[in-house]
Amino acid sequence: MSLTLRPLTRAEHLAFVAGRPSVSHMQVPSWGEVKQDWRAESLGWFEGDGRLVGAGLVLLRPLPKLRRYLAYLPEGPVIDWDAPDLERWLEPMLAHLKGLGAFSVKMGPPVVARRWSPEAVKAAITDPGAHRLRDVPPTSSEQRAEDLAGRLRRMGWRRSEPGGEEGFAAGQPRYVCQVPFAGRSLEDIHRGLNQQWRRNIKKAEKAGVKVVRGGYEDLPAFYELYTETARRDRFIARPLPYFQRMWTALTAEDPDRMRLYLAHHDGDLLAAATMLVVGGHVWYSYGASTARKREVQPNNAMQWRMMCDAHELGAHVYDFRGITDTLEESDHLLGLLRFKVGAGGEAVEYVGEWDFPLNRLLHKALDFYMAHR
Repeated sequence: MSLTLRPLTRAEHLAFVAGRPSVSHMQVPSWGEVKQDWRAESLGWFEGDGRLVGAGLVLLRPLPKLRRYLAYLPEGPVIDWDAPDLERWLEPMLAHLKGLGAFSVKMGPPVVARRWSPEAVKAAITDPGAHRLRDVPPTSSEQRAEDLAGRLRRMGWRRSEPGGEEGFAAGQPRYVCQVPFAGRSLEDIHRGLNQQWRRNIKKAEKAGVKVVRGGYEDLPAFYELYTETARRDRFIARPLPYFQRMWTALTAEDPDRMRLYLAHHDGDLLAAATMLVVGGHVWYSYGASTARKREVQPNNAMQWRMMCDAHELGAHVYDFRGITDTLEESDHLLGLLRFKVGAGGEAVEYVGEWDFPLNRLLHKALDFYMAHR
């Protein structure tokens, strides 16, 4: 029997999210308000008896001068990805989005394919024969992810290839770093930090680094450090109104959905970061720091405070988000990988993002544009 798909109210969507152990922060209604250039809609999957069994936030990006859209479900939808009859979930979604004028659909099933322990990643970094994480034998792998990939291909979906020299996917990262918290005490998590991390936390404490929670009024101070970080690390900074909109939308939905942390030393702001919370999943979202006073180790102090707070909230995972897939010393992102893995994080590969072209000509034109922008 087929599932019925229809738009959800905000209340219905939030009630569904509240009943799940883990849902991406990009699959809650407020995320649609953050992405101002997209039109957002909450979708729900219903069984014949009226039960809501799946939900997804779809973002619709219009093509210039045409009433046609790219439909995107980042890190979603939240459905039963193990269902043997996946068609009854995805076919109504494609039909609905086509009716809205979508020419292509992109989604990111939140399904883990492989994991590498911190020890395995450290060994891979020091192995001169290892060039990419994907080529290193994983600590564990999930057959369900392989089965899902096969089923999606047979249904006409195509995996988006990771773009750019840094190994990040074109949309959301395929490789992330996560510290498992479930069933672990804070002492156990502290023991999982490497020696350098523990030493740096002590050093920051001894130097008098103070980490505090900030509010909306502190976003300009965060932003000043963030733009300095963008220049130093060679990435394009988002504008300040983006973070202000993010704060307003997310905290209106749940006061703890977004937090801001600030690390001070002798009156100087040295580091700042945003943290996002949905149920038992906590993300380190955006980080910023100055090159000044690095010797007092503000970043380690700030991250440890965030990890402590996440544990207090009952988190089952602390997610450092995207990591590079390359293990080359020449890659400027390798230091970030070392930093995240040093916190006891394991490298996690998701099944990736998948595209379904509803109009092949327009989809091909979009591919060409993305490749040459």
